[in-house]
Amino acid sequence: MIIGIDPGQTGAVAVILGNGAVHLHDTPTESVKKGKGNKTEYLPSAMADIIADYEKHDIHVFLESVHSMPGQGVSSTFNFGKGYGIWIGILAALNIPYTLVTPQAWKKVMMLGNSDKDAARGRAQQLFPESSKELSLKKHIGRADALLIAEYGRRMHK
Repeated sequence: MIIGIDPGQTGAVAVILGNGAVHLHDTPTESVKKGKGNKTEYLPSAMADIIADYEKHDIHVFLESVHSMPGQGVSSTFNFGKGYGIWIGILAALNIPYTLVTPQAWKKVMMLGNSDKDAARGRAQQLFPESSKELSLKKHIGRADALLIAEYGRRMHK
């Protein structure tokens, strides 16, 4: 069983079972009132619950390795890193083996060099037509990325 994780707040967890079936989980978050607006926060215990549901199986996780990017705001960089750190903590606490994979590495193999964000949905639907409905909206890009990361991991793990 291979698990792919896109660690962003709009990211997801994709599980490819041994029989090829796919389970998709959006990253658990909640909107919290902060000052005059709302802020999205990760829900670490709910994130851990997703992984714990699979920990009794022989699993390997492929987690997208993140870093700051030019032009990205300090707050968004911090939040992205926060999610990444939470996922690493969960995997370490549950003693689950994982591999960090850069976006460039998985996209080179899975996207054939195409780095367009929305192209990931199309590619995931092409590879996993049974999951097309769960990947049909623009907001499902995190699911598509996680699924492609998992498929990349499955191909590399053989």
